[in-house]
Amino acid sequence: MAAHTLIQTAEMELLESSTRGNAPRVRELLHPGFLEIGRSGRRWTRAEVIEALNREAARPVPDTDEWDFTELAPHLVLVTYRIRSGTRQSRHASLWDTSAATARLRYHQGTVVPPDFE
Repeated sequence: MAAHTLIQTAEMELLESSTRGNAPRVRELLHPGFLEIGRSGRRWTRAEVIEALNREAARPVPDTDEWDFTELAPHLVLVTYRIRSGTRQSRHASLWDTSAATARLRYHQGTVVPPDFE
C-alpha cells in the first residue's frame, strides 16, 4: 500500500470512536513528540489527547474531503483535508513521520471554517 494511502487510513482511523477510545492504539498512532492545536486554539500534548479521547462519547465518523499530501522531506508528509459534520466545517493539517515501520502523527491542527466562509 502506498504511503499516502497508509497515512490517510491512519488519519481516518483517528476519527473513529472505536480507535479514539482505545488508548493503546492511539499511543501507536501518535508520535512521542506529538502536539496538537485544536479547533478552539488550545494546545494539546500527546498525554492530554490520549486522556481526552479515552473519555470522549461515541460519535459518528465525520465526512472528509479535499485530501492533499505533500512530502516536505524524506519521511515527513504534510496532509491537509476538510471535515464536514452536519453544518460545521473545519480544515485540518497533519504532519506524519514515516521513518519507522508504522507512520505516526507528529503534529495536528484544526481550524473552524465560519459558516459564511467556504
